[in-house]
Amino acid sequence: MARLRCLFVLALLLAQLPGDAIAGRGHHGPAAHDYRDALAKSILFFEGQRSGRLPPSQRMSWRRDSGLSDGASAKVDLVGGYHDAGDNVKFGFPMAFSMTMLAWSVVEFGGLMKAELQHAREAVRWGADYLLKATAHPDTIYVQVGDATKDHACWERPEDMDTPRTVYKVDPGTPGSDVAAETAAALAAASLVFRKSDPAYASRLLARAKRVFAFADKHRGSYSTGLAADVCPYYCSYSGYQDELLWGAAWLHRATKSPSYLGYIQANGQVLGAGESDNTFGWDNKHAGARVLIAKSFLVQRLGALHEYKAHADAFICSMVPGTPTDQTQYTRGGLLFKLSDSNMQYVTSSAFLLLTYAKYLAFARQTVSCGGGGGVVTPQRLRAIARRQVDYLLGSNPAGMSYMVGYGARYPRRVHHRASSLPSVAAHPGRIGCSQGFAALYAGAANPNVLVGAVVGGPDLQDRFPDQRDDHEHSEPATYINAPLVGALAYLAHSYGQL
Repeated sequence: MARLRCLFVLALLLAQLPGDAIAGRGHHGPAAHDYRDALAKSILFFEGQRSGRLPPSQRMSWRRDSGLSDGASAKVDLVGGYHDAGDNVKFGFPMAFSMTMLAWSVVEFGGLMKAELQHAREAVRWGADYLLKATAHPDTIYVQVGDATKDHACWERPEDMDTPRTVYKVDPGTPGSDVAAETAAALAAASLVFRKSDPAYASRLLARAKRVFAFADKHRGSYSTGLAADVCPYYCSYSGYQDELLWGAAWLHRATKSPSYLGYIQANGQVLGAGESDNTFGWDNKHAGARVLIAKSFLVQRLGALHEYKAHADAFICSMVPGTPTDQTQYTRGGLLFKLSDSNMQYVTSSAFLLLTYAKYLAFARQTVSCGGGGGVVTPQRLRAIARRQVDYLLGSNPAGMSYMVGYGARYPRRVHHRASSLPSVAAHPGRIGCSQGFAALYAGAANPNVLVGAVVGGPDLQDRFPDQRDDHEHSEPATYINAPLVGALAYLAHSYGQL
């Protein structure tokens, strides 16, 4: 294993030879992939995850309206939003995180997206509109639609679903600071996306973000406590709610520049885990993202009061760079960052995004990262090289020659763990497909009849193996939170190679 690590470190060092410029364009030689095509497809995927009444502009044409009575059982309108992955439940916690990251992708790299910017904005708005509905009543957030256990007992199209669309909420009696603060983060981040193009909508989003964050902070507790039987084991908040409070405050500070949120971060940052050494960034744990986001205030805005977050962000970076004294990374033999066997690709895309974003901040401030010991100085170029290697692996530069994005490249997953994609479309089969009737498709060997273009699946195992089996949800299921940070990474790479 040590020999493999050394070989991989060497490969990363070779990847840093001149050609990875600090700003804008600057790569020499051909790009390994068509990043622009991958960008377009990564955004299109969100249309396949839509719930509600689909608009005339819907491009994923095999989908139809669904969930049109969502919220009715609680006398609220919860029509719309996204299915998080391959089932038909609307889980508010990962949906909000997906929107935060998709919005962050647009905020950081939207200026490079050109024609795809409008599609990205539409994807953010679809999610933000739903979050506005879910937070319409003060001191209440509707955090889930659908009984997950009963939903998972069926394999049916969202257009056919007849499982209970039970509504779950957090309120002062059943707090959920984690899901509430994440929702506030998503609304605040989305407000930045529309600040220039739709100021009135942006103001509405930001006002709601402030109110939701105040609720999250005042009524503290994890939603996994009061709603354990309903949200676990699917999306338990294993990391607690402190990371979301810091993350939410960071986004509100960025969106408002208000001294009150700066004061909140200064007063509560350490208690909320700003200095913790965890480096797994995803729908559950936001510490790493918060550290990078807040560090921008010091590096770019020159806000000296937050200087310690440069050190916090640097510590995260050093834990991610192979060969540093505090390196915590594990890679497959083919070079893929490996965190967990279940949906590992989410950590690949989120980590790549953070590396590229922090490289942007460092380059602006003309600074580097010192990892001490034998780790030496880590430059923005090196961070970009590491991130690019991960994206290239995802797109097909791997031992299997397999793209893990559906519809991209010659070889990609054909049997995706996704109900709507795996069953005949309504156009092809107008008749209803019942709850248990659909399981024949789950275990069938044929390719999915509907191509879920742009979907990125969980990915290969630690040995770079990918069986492409529909019933293997750990490796074959796509998710919105896998794609959301990838959108920003692909926009940067497409631009830097002159494809945009």
